[in-house]
Amino acid sequence: MALSVMRRSGATGDHSTMAGAAVLGSMTIPGRSEQVRTARAFVARVLGELGETTDTAVLLASELVTNAVTHSDSRQAGGTVTLVVLETGDGIRVEVSDNGSQVSAPMVKCEVFSADGHGLFLVESMARQWGYRRDGTGTTVWFQLSARHPR
Repeated sequence: MALSVMRRSGATGDHSTMAGAAVLGSMTIPGRSEQVRTARAFVARVLGELGETTDTAVLLASELVTNAVTHSDSRQAGGTVTLVVLETGDGIRVEVSDNGSQVSAPMVKCEVFSADGHGLFLVESMARQWGYRRDGTGTTVWFQLSARHPR
């Protein structure tokens, strides 16, 4: 039996976290699986030497980009995925935006013996907070980690 769990912040929590946030970097890549390594390198380069925080951010961003190119309309011809790395008052936030999907929404699958579907489970387990928002242009999945980026 698969257990589906979704945790997202309310609008108030999300906005209060973003007050005073600074964009450290952003990039848009084609919605293709071979671009996942480009996304990993981008996050590593932007965050630099934050040790475990950088490693965790790279892993979780990789999972979100993989989900975007696998499950969203970003995988269609001309589709894109955008990554934004921000420094918030109490850590790091990474956002991955895709072209959305009419058939699925981000969902944590906790089925241990499944061959795939563990990306959001990792995000749920390792991030301080995560969530998503959908609008007319697509879906943005984000996570936050506790860390301060040296300026």
